[in-house]
Amino acid sequence: MATDAPRLTFHGAAGCVTGSCHRLETAGGTVLLDCGLFQGSKTEKELNYRPFPFAAGEIDAVILSHAHIDHSGLLPKLVREGYAGPIFATGATFELCSVMLPDSAHIQEIEVEQLNRRNRRRSRRETVEPIYSGEDAQATLALFRPHAYGDWFQVLPGLRARFWNAGHLLGSASVELEIADPAIRLLFSGDIGPDYKLLHPDPEAPSGIDYLICESTYGDTDREDATPAHRRAQLRAEVKAAMNPNGALLIPSFAVERAQELISDLCQLMAEGALPQIPVYLDSPLAAAATRVFARHARELEGGETLLQGLAAGNLQMTETVEQSKALDRVRGFHIVIAASGMCEAGRIRHRLKNWLWRDEATVLLVGYQATGTLGRILQDGAPSVRIQGEEFSVRARIRSIDLYSGHADGPELASWIGERLPLTHDLFLVHGEPEAIEGLVVRLPGLVEADHVLRPDLDQTFELTREGAIPLAGLLPPRLPREEVAHLDWHNDVSRLLLDISDQLSAEPDEKSRNVAIRRLRRALSGDEVAE
Repeated sequence: MATDAPRLTFHGAAGCVTGSCHRLETAGGTVLLDCGLFQGSKTEKELNYRPFPFAAGEIDAVILSHAHIDHSGLLPKLVREGYAGPIFATGATFELCSVMLPDSAHIQEIEVEQLNRRNRRRSRRETVEPIYSGEDAQATLALFRPHAYGDWFQVLPGLRARFWNAGHLLGSASVELEIADPAIRLLFSGDIGPDYKLLHPDPEAPSGIDYLICESTYGDTDREDATPAHRRAQLRAEVKAAMNPNGALLIPSFAVERAQELISDLCQLMAEGALPQIPVYLDSPLAAAATRVFARHARELEGGETLLQGLAAGNLQMTETVEQSKALDRVRGFHIVIAASGMCEAGRIRHRLKNWLWRDEATVLLVGYQATGTLGRILQDGAPSVRIQGEEFSVRARIRSIDLYSGHADGPELASWIGERLPLTHDLFLVHGEPEAIEGLVVRLPGLVEADHVLRPDLDQTFELTREGAIPLAGLLPPRLPREEVAHLDWHNDVSRLLLDISDQLSAEPDEKSRNVAIRRLRRALSGDEVAE
């Protein structure tokens, strides 16, 4: 869509931390910055199945900041719906997407098959189709056009871009964009890495920007001392506390980057004698494949040699097949299992939780951000029981959390990063953060960015980027979700909690008669009848 002034629309990561997707319309064409999968509550995840709020065939180019699925995971859907243009990314991002996107398709196909099987057992006729297939993922990979950090490349007529190392993930980038007419410079932060990030240098980016789009995931957080020595000391303390002769330490982890960091630190602690030689299982085919990518790039990573030593350790085993994964339920003696996904929303960690969550001798260690509505967040918030794939489980395992492996800068680091981008001619858009995090970052910005130049876009909101500043355009697109339904617990979460509460209440009744009375009262309430006392 040609337009006199460029337009920027926020189709994801607006008021929430997933689904990153920003559409930039210029006189030369239309480009997407990221095209990521929504995670979180079921209401948000259902957006993945809905049509895009734009025609895929009208997108001329895609620029991908990094490989994480909440930034890249809907690219195969875009291709399935008709996109055939280039996908610009760094070389390492392309390599990681080469294993992550087919894996994402495979997980969807398996989970949809399981869901349809459960629905048939319940005599429900509706069937669900995967968002995309493995073939769509392979077709997507053929469109990648890798570029090195610092090299300018032409995106569209009158629009060029270059990548800066964001220090967040292997291959992660902030994206600088220059529009020729009208002359406007934009910077899209992508995800910004913290100080002392294991494996990566501090983030880099230019200054003197007209418009800045910045993540705010941990904008309200002042993280404790995150030096490598302190991080390993905290990990050692958690492992020591979890050690039980008949137990296990389960670590839900993102398969890419976080798993490799944990391997590096665990094996270093064991090599130094700070921990005994404990069996460590990497229970994720994706993590195993991603680890091989990291090994190929070890020379580019800070601490790459330590990672390689960890990968060669005799007590590290990778369980790639289903049979190997199932065999973990029969392992005896204390052991550590690192399994995806990091928010406990899919993958093998759910099977490990079903086997261990109800046991006193187990510990679950959360080492990353847990979005609202995810199983990981529910566990982190202290739920006494949870439902996993339709089954109820008591939570008797110790639930622990450390935030020293985050791939995101905290509030002070984000404010410092924004300050280094100054002068900012016009406006700052805060994205990729829940409302509390966004407001927590806003209070750090006085003296850096004036309050009326800090914008908090809603889902599907459009702004016109003028020479005087950004102008919100009302009524162009109805939001797919109202603001109050983004990054909040939804009715699916309420139903799960209600079913658990009913089960707990019935179990607490003293006898069969009391349980029958409680059931009759519940039925009357559901039918709208007056409840008899």
